[in-house]
Amino acid sequence: MSWFVYMLRCGDGTIYTGITDDVEKRLSAHRAGKGAKYTRGRGPLELVYTEEQPDKPAALRREIAVKKLTRQEKLNLLKKQ
Repeated sequence: MSWFVYMLRCGDGTIYTGITDDVEKRLSAHRAGKGAKYTRGRGPLELVYTEEQPDKPAALRREIAVKKLTRQEKLNLLKKQ
């Protein structure tokens, strides 16, 4: 089963990074206010990046790596996709 690292652009311009095995379902949860606490009240939320990983441990490792990037490095990653 594939897992995905994803990034959302929040209405305030910030970028949220997370992982899921179902991107559309997770995005719906965020938009309904049932996703991460960080994204509540920061809508509208736009899915701007997805990266497939082979399993959950790989997705978690990649999420940590992406979260350590600077804002500019994250924006550069978005441009490459």
